[in-house]
This record gives sequence, C-alpha cells and structure tokens, in this order.
Amino acid sequence: MKLLLDENLSDRIIPRIADLYPNSEHVKALGLINTDDEIIWEYAKTNGFVIVSKDSDFHQRSLLYGHPPKFVYLRIGNCPTSKIVEILRGNFDTIIQFEARESESILVLG
Repeated sequence: MKLLLDENLSDRIIPRIADLYPNSEHVKALGLINTDDEIIWEYAKTNGFVIVSKDSDFHQRSLLYGHPPKFVYLRIGNCPTSKIVEILRGNFDTIIQFEARESESILVLG
C-alpha cells in the first residue's frame, strides 16, 4: 500500500515511513503543490494511492464520492513531524486493514 501525503504534511515524513509504506509520495515531489483537491483526488485514484491529510475538504470529498481513493484523515492540530510519523507507524496494522476493507472510505486517526 502506498500513501499520498497532502501538502499540509511535511515531505520529510516519506523517508521515515518508506519501510512500511513503500512507493509512498508527497504531493510536493509530484509537482502537485498548491493544486486543487480534485486534481490530487484524481491522481490518487488513477495511481492507487491512499490520501493522507489533515484537510477537511478531502473528508467531505470522501463522504460525497466514496472510494477510490481511500482517505486517512488525521484529526490533529499543529504538531511536530515526529508525531505524525508516530501515528502512521503506530497505526500500520489499522491502516492496512482499512485499505483492504471494501466498505470503508475514510479512516480517522488522531
């Protein structure tokens, strides 16, 4: 499973989770910074990514359109990058199970 991290998350997260989530990307590395959420949504859908973001707009989009792509919603305030890495690493099993379930579109972590 590969994650697509939105611009509201640090691109420094990717190397720190690559062992668990190989081929994950940050929108910055894909040239999608300051891009409309719809374009990021379609990119993730076309390329088999699970979107990870703190952006409630993706939450709304996921409620409206379902999946793919699936969406991991980080309901956390401002926090250090290390905390986000800890959440993604600590919830690896939960995220893998979520990705495998056909009926679920959104996973909320906090």
